[in-house]
Amino acid sequence: MKTKKVMVAGSFEILHPGHIYLLKEAKKLGKVFVVVSSDYNFERFKKRKPVIDEKQRLEVIKSIKYVDEAIIGNPKDNIFEIILKIKPDILLLGPDQNIDEHALNEFLIKHNLNIEVRRLTKKLEGELYSSSKIIEKIIKTFSDKSLMGP
Repeated sequence: MKTKKVMVAGSFEILHPGHIYLLKEAKKLGKVFVVVSSDYNFERFKKRKPVIDEKQRLEVIKSIKYVDEAIIGNPKDNIFEIILKIKPDILLLGPDQNIDEHALNEFLIKHNLNIEVRRLTKKLEGELYSSSKIIEKIIKTFSDKSLMGP
């Protein structure tokens, strides 16, 4: 039986347990291809510059044992165009990933792609399970001298 190709995409700005959970779940489904958002698309969607640039985010993702291949998304493409290049069997979305599933399904139909779209329903909970929360804590820690220690 052919191993399925599973595509995961995201910014992966500051790696946290939620990212590892997503990649681990993807690996259970097949060979994992990760698309790391370009700095251009990061700014477009997050409305701020990334703390960690695209090349460094890519290197970190490539080093994770659940990842078989990783690339930086093309800033000139429609965000769905990368699907045409990777041609996954499964597209795995994170539980809070901001993707217009209706537009995604229209894209798949338009291009006659038979790709299973799945979304993780379980979200890991924890104080620092989001890049935004990690950044907030860093700012708070470094602005509050009493948290800095001796």
